[in-house]
Amino acid sequence: MNKIAITRCEHFNAAHRLHNTNWSDEKNFKIFGKCNNPNYHGHNYDLEVKVIGFCDPNTGYVIDTKVLSGLIKDKVLDRFDHKNLNLDTKEFESLNPTAENIAMVIYDILKAELDEGLELRIKLYETPRNFVEYPYA
Repeated sequence: MNKIAITRCEHFNAAHRLHNTNWSDEKNFKIFGKCNNPNYHGHNYDLEVKVIGFCDPNTGYVIDTKVLSGLIKDKVLDRFDHKNLNLDTKEFESLNPTAENIAMVIYDILKAELDEGLELRIKLYETPRNFVEYPYA
């Protein structure tokens, strides 16, 4: 039997500021540009959560989509939606909330909730033209 993937798409809105506290304001602006705005800026993130595994012979599911949807809502959306990632979340108190880091944080949160035999892939769209995938295979 081959593995199969199921993907759940979600959406959340969040503000952030890209900033490295070890750098000067000038260097931060040079590297991050408008994304270093001291008053923050926001994105309408689109999130794809892909779970890969074998179908359970009793249910025909890799994972029940209701369960997956609930995990994403409880562990990700409730935590990050309509939040300032820099100010309102413990995950980004000292971690620069780039799209790459947000995707890795979401991966770690969800991976801890899944059965060990399931693989996980995260695709996070910061804009319709800019997205990251983690892990990249």
